[in-house]
Amino acid sequence: MSVRARPAFCGLDAAMEIISGKWKVLILWALRNETQRFGALKRQVPGVSEKVLTRQLRELEADGIVLREVRNDDASLRVEYSLTDRGVALNEALESLGAWGRKYLAPTRR
Repeated sequence: MSVRARPAFCGLDAAMEIISGKWKVLILWALRNETQRFGALKRQVPGVSEKVLTRQLRELEADGIVLREVRNDDASLRVEYSLTDRGVALNEALESLGAWGRKYLAPTRR
């Protein structure tokens, strides 16, 4: 079930609704290559609080972007996060936005 509060106006509106939030794009980027545990994600997204990271992961999970898996390994529980196929596709779409940012907004290095 999606966390959207209103119907999407268009495709771009739907995409922006899913990635809205200060940290969601950075969370997606951190998950681009491998499954991550919560602590590893928190280290890769410096500045995010545990509360906000948890909330945004739950929203991404509700939208079908992130998969949360609980594993019971011997005496401990591990929670791991990874991208779903939708999440991988969204990350691929965001790559061109990142390229635009590097080209037009990143400081020039001389």
